[in-house]
Amino acid sequence: MSDGFYADKIYWVTGASSGIGQALAIELSKRGAKLILSGRNRDALEETRSALATDAFILAFDTTDYDALPGLVDQALAWQGRIDGLINNAGISQRSLIVDTGMDVYRRIMEVDFFAPVALTKLVLPSMIAAGSGHVSIVSSLAGKIGTPVRSGYCAAKHACVGWFDSLRAETEKAYGLTVSVILPGSVKTGVSRNALTGSGAARGVSDANIEAGMDPAEAARRILDQIETGEREIVIAEGMEKAALDLRAKDPEPLYGMLAAQGAELAASAGSGEPLELRRINEPAEG
Repeated sequence: MSDGFYADKIYWVTGASSGIGQALAIELSKRGAKLILSGRNRDALEETRSALATDAFILAFDTTDYDALPGLVDQALAWQGRIDGLINNAGISQRSLIVDTGMDVYRRIMEVDFFAPVALTKLVLPSMIAAGSGHVSIVSSLAGKIGTPVRSGYCAAKHACVGWFDSLRAETEKAYGLTVSVILPGSVKTGVSRNALTGSGAARGVSDANIEAGMDPAEAARRILDQIETGEREIVIAEGMEKAALDLRAKDPEPLYGMLAAQGAELAASAGSGEPLELRRINEPAEG
């Protein structure tokens, strides 16, 4: 990859305090970009900033604080006068059967994983259109393509992200010179499973075995940025059974549906046992 593609560009990364977002910020910095770092935890963002090789500006906020967003975007634009790239990475997952999941949990997941990145992107978009250039990314998931058990709300939000950002690309790529990347990670070793919501809305508190065995976030970040540079519109960061499941979904989905139904039956049978609900045969469609 070119050493100069990201040099001196201003990239805004949400969910930059940990996981894929933190790894993307560090890798972007290594490649010469200047960073706007966002998340809810200022201390964690300061830790990310301390690992960077270039300048960074911290904007700590809750992505669903829609009243505050216009002022925050003004601050972000004022820092260096422009935003060249926006990576929407902040998100939350879920581990619960549909019959056990409250509607408030579904609404929370849709707000964080779908409406929040849409709202932020819409506010950043006019400055990119005026400049005639800019790059927008959404960190979706393999769950944005495959509906798996115990992740119904998360899958719904990530499917919505794929559709909305594909539409954004269609409207802005040729018309205004923007580029849009939809990123579909598989299992990446982050805290996503521990932070996932249960059916009651509580944090799950434990991780999944396949997440613990997942790709290192730094490797995922390198692959993502390499493919953004080469102009990939849809970026799949998955291997093995995860990649095979995605290919099967596109080419011959019936066997995949059968496998997922078998998993759903197994999980339903184990509900109430006290054991964490966890997929075993097809790895986690990972989140940031």
